[in-house]
Amino acid sequence: MTTALTHLGDISVEEFLRDYWQKKPLLIRQAFPDFESPISGEELAGMALEENIESRLIEEHGSEGPWQLRNGPFAEEDFFNLPKSHWTLLVQAVDQWIPEVAELKEKFRFIPDWRLDDIMISYAADQGSVGPHYDFYDVFLLQAEGKRRWHLGAKAASGSLRVEETNLNILREFEAESSWLLEPGDMLYLPPQFSHWGIAEGGCTTISVGFRAPSARTLLEDLAAELAMGLPDHIRYTDPDLTIPANPSEIDGESVARVQKQLSEWLQQPQNIAQWFGAIMTEAKYPDTIALDAGTAEDWRDQLAEGASLILNPGSRCAFCRDPQTLFIDGESFPAPLLFAEAFCNSRTLSAADLDTHPELVGENGLIDQLVSQGSLIYPEGEEDWDEEE
Repeated sequence: MTTALTHLGDISVEEFLRDYWQKKPLLIRQAFPDFESPISGEELAGMALEENIESRLIEEHGSEGPWQLRNGPFAEEDFFNLPKSHWTLLVQAVDQWIPEVAELKEKFRFIPDWRLDDIMISYAADQGSVGPHYDFYDVFLLQAEGKRRWHLGAKAASGSLRVEETNLNILREFEAESSWLLEPGDMLYLPPQFSHWGIAEGGCTTISVGFRAPSARTLLEDLAAELAMGLPDHIRYTDPDLTIPANPSEIDGESVARVQKQLSEWLQQPQNIAQWFGAIMTEAKYPDTIALDAGTAEDWRDQLAEGASLILNPGSRCAFCRDPQTLFIDGESFPAPLLFAEAFCNSRTLSAADLDTHPELVGENGLIDQLVSQGSLIYPEGEEDWDEEE
């Protein structure tokens, strides 16, 4: 059964995954018809004043040189002193702070939740851009306000020459193969490494839905450390099939093949790899913001009994695994009943009824206590003062 979704235009999810995902770009006209931006440029600038929100300002013709990059938090004077054109403000993880932005993530759940990184939103003055560049991750670029012209080039090589005078990864050479003007509701999907350059035509706001793609170096370093801890010291390199070497100083092909085979055998730990992968792919991008919401594990039982609920912190990530049965939240793994873990990851909400059949989770220092104490579970907005309202 194919699933047609409005925000993929005339194609189904199956077609998109088969023909486009990580393969080639796709322009979708009116992916979100009659789209209204959930945030204005002024509101985005207000967020950039906050210390615990990551933000950047890029000026193509900066006072300190071309493509000048400044990191937030900013002061109001920083915006008053900007030129009329050729600058861009970018704010990361807006979905953690604006519920209407977080709701957009529901539209992209045909990709696993644990692959989604965050929703970045940028405001660009006329002719503002971040220069011609490419990314190592997939991204959907949804036009929210105004117009932006996207120039798309070839798939770039990892060693492509960059502009040296800036900290930004701007390509020294860029040749557009296609150009499209995007208006509110239009969306462009770009796979990794496709060079692109988006230039505002008048002031405009663009929503970027990016996906996590850990580097091979990161994965291998982290996995090796994790699996090595579980290997006893007596498991070592062996060579019972050793033959007389042609040259005792040579590391020959047989030796390399032997150690490669043994390394492969040592990696055959599917349950441990599942535990490790679930943890690394649910690590919070900004754990400090989650810690700010950490509550006490004293009153949630009474509040749930009176009709309140708990939800996953907007800055948290969760996933589950069937074998071993595990719930992953914010880089931690917790043994949990499969039906509970699957239902919670789908709804990200807990009520008293959800816990009736899982008494082991609600005991003192149980799973729910831990998640409330670390800030991964919080009360929905409007329920924080439940006791006072009662």
